[in-house]
Amino acid sequence: MKRKLHLSLPSEAQWEYACRAGTTTATYAGPLQIQDEHDAPVLDAIAWYAGNSWREFELENGIDLTGGTENKRPAGTHPVGRKKPNAWGLHDMLGNVWEWCADEWHDNHDGVAPDGSARDSGDGAAGRVFRGGSWLSEARSVRAACQYRDDPSYRSDGIGFRCARGRLA
Repeated sequence: MKRKLHLSLPSEAQWEYACRAGTTTATYAGPLQIQDEHDAPVLDAIAWYAGNSWREFELENGIDLTGGTENKRPAGTHPVGRKKPNAWGLHDMLGNVWEWCADEWHDNHDGVAPDGSARDSGDGAAGRVFRGGSWLSEARSVRAACQYRDDPSYRSDGIGFRCARGRLA
């Protein structure tokens, strides 16, 4: 009998659990100490964000993060795996691209399922959650607990997804 692999977007709870990898700090590399909007030293080893996404950027058509100064620094997404992974070997859980989750947006955590499953009414119309920050994010947004939302049809070069593996069917 041939088994099929079930893949889906992770719930917010699954995403945060995977990101933290057993830690309780703002990042899986330790506390987030922000020196200024684009400078948080703990992020340099684990994440591409506005403070470093211009470094080692290999394409010519990136976005200039300097605001048009003479020393333009194009920036953008980077290939996965160039930064240090978390304790479970997952790369780029913070930074590089925001990651869509299966959950609909809610202003609070009331009604969260104890099993960590996604909050989803099934109509597809509600705003959806994305997590983790991106190459364009300020330092305060590149942390395990940060979440934002948008319409499911929203597209950006700073948003992507990561599949969660379910049980084999």
